[in-house]
Amino acid sequence: MTNQQLAEFPASDRLEQLRSGLTAVERRIEAACAAAGRPRSEVTLIVVTKTYPASDTRLLASLGVREVAENRDQDAAPKAAECADLPLTWHFVGQLQTNKVRSVVRYAHHVHSVDRTRLVTALADAVAKAERPPLGCLVQVALDKEKEAGAAGEGRAGVAPDDVLALAERIADTPGLRLDGVMTVAPLAGTLAADPAAAFARLAEISTAVRAAHPAATMVSAGMSGDLEQAIAAGATHVRVGTAVLGARSRLG
Repeated sequence: MTNQQLAEFPASDRLEQLRSGLTAVERRIEAACAAAGRPRSEVTLIVVTKTYPASDTRLLASLGVREVAENRDQDAAPKAAECADLPLTWHFVGQLQTNKVRSVVRYAHHVHSVDRTRLVTALADAVAKAERPPLGCLVQVALDKEKEAGAAGEGRAGVAPDDVLALAERIADTPGLRLDGVMTVAPLAGTLAADPAAAFARLAEISTAVRAAHPAATMVSAGMSGDLEQAIAAGATHVRVGTAVLGARSRLG
């Protein structure tokens, strides 16, 4: 369904679509938590609303959604402004260029994709200029950059596992930023690419090491529509789900 078709879709019908998607995802999360022996309260659902209009975000909010995510500032900034009256927590989950930082810090509560020291500096400078509360930051981990991964070709954005602790330390020591934890996307290359469960288990090991040095950095952001069960089994505290809630995306229209 294109965005133009969505705009012409009756709001009541779209509300029921979203309700159905949310219900199905909630059942999956509940089942995954039960299978892992974890309380449902340990896992936060973040609905990724990228490519969908602010009207969908409003409908989601009416259904009780409080955590939403975007991966492109050019989409997120106007949507966050239009939805500023809603009780939402905004997560930025995409690759972030330094020239977009000033805009992102105006609305984001958490940035999941911190992957280099230059970005840490830029975020801190923007936070100071915005005179806003500390910004939550997660280190994005590129598991296909593991030395033993045997990765070849194009991989995920993020920092290599061996470099996570150093970047986490840099965030924690930077005024205006708060180290919240780690994030990953299942790798595209290497030995872990075919095994999301093993990939998320590796992220759990990295998270444990980060928490040993920074006990408050408890967020483990992992798992999407296709692999949220494996992520929850490995200890994810936040799952980022878009398609399973909102339907297949299109930028047409």
